[in-house]
Amino acid sequence: MSKKKLRIGLIGCGFMGRTHSNGYKRVGNFFPELNYEPVLKAVCARSADKVKAFAEQWGYESTETDWKVLIARDDIDAVDICTPNEFHAEIAIAAAAKGKMILCEKPLSRTLAEGQKMVDAIEKSGVKNTVWYNYRRVPAVTLAKQIIDSGKLGKIFHYRANFLQDWTISPELPQGGEGLWRLDVDAAGSGVTGDLLAHCIDTAMWLNGAIKDVSAMTETFIKERVHQASGKVQKVGIDDACIFHCHFDNGSLGLFESTRYARGHKALYTFEINGEHASIRWDLHDLNRLEYFDHRDDSIVRGWRSILVTDGDQPYMNKWWVPGLIIGYEHTFVHQAADFLKSLETGEPCAPTFKDALQTQKVCEAVINSANSKSWKDTGATSM
Repeated sequence: MSKKKLRIGLIGCGFMGRTHSNGYKRVGNFFPELNYEPVLKAVCARSADKVKAFAEQWGYESTETDWKVLIARDDIDAVDICTPNEFHAEIAIAAAAKGKMILCEKPLSRTLAEGQKMVDAIEKSGVKNTVWYNYRRVPAVTLAKQIIDSGKLGKIFHYRANFLQDWTISPELPQGGEGLWRLDVDAAGSGVTGDLLAHCIDTAMWLNGAIKDVSAMTETFIKERVHQASGKVQKVGIDDACIFHCHFDNGSLGLFESTRYARGHKALYTFEINGEHASIRWDLHDLNRLEYFDHRDDSIVRGWRSILVTDGDQPYMNKWWVPGLIIGYEHTFVHQAADFLKSLETGEPCAPTFKDALQTQKVCEAVINSANSKSWKDTGATSM
């Protein structure tokens, strides 16, 4: 059967450009039932040499060095935004006006105001859209969602999560420019809040409902760094670490922590949820495993059980190997590519949509405002 082509225009060829490209290239092999086939039509980056090398490595048919030229092309159906955060809004709004489908890397935007403009543009144009909060597509995390929705945990009391890294501890590390734009507030919008906690918040609200209000504190441990663009020492405007607690709409309490100053942790992302009957917990470093405790078990065998999520009746796993064989981080992007292609067939949204991701942006902004004002802040977020 002949498949419909979805011609992809990728903007940005850094780390996330690689993960998305890998997803597009592998999705047809493992989800052969899909009626749509991604075609790597064009990739865009400012450096002609870099984008040419990327296109050759990943199999893109053509290159551009101006994103405005790319989105104007008639042979592009979907624009995939893998740029620093400062360009998300401008590109997405322009692409929506051109009638292009949009897949945007997280976070949605630098600020809530930018994010709202993006949502408005999407709703006006009616184009298909999604935001790459890929941890939803870890099979163990999706299984956690199914368990929670089944009611097995009962009333939820606590949600706690952290995302810890250690890569910015050196005061010699500059800010801004390629590879280090996350340390530049103008490019990133915020530090660990938008970069790391956004993942935790998206997952939390998907699993446990809307976050109602927050009380936060942040810290910038190194106050000044050399900026790569100017070569001058400049004030650091991003948050190096953030801790906040919150109320969820369902009455449960939340505790979140993120930092880039946790020596020994490269990417420790964990969450735990405690309910009246049962608890679950998950760790990115052992991403195929979901731990589950059920108080209703007989007391003589009651304890935490370890569920290895590799069986064919568990989320996504019937597409991969045989029970007992694990998959990895890169597969989450294959799963999201598959879900987006499937949504083109069904007409259903591919969550999280821009509107969903705006709810995460509301919480992120409330966190920053709370830390700055040293007070509780309502988020205005709604369930996804």
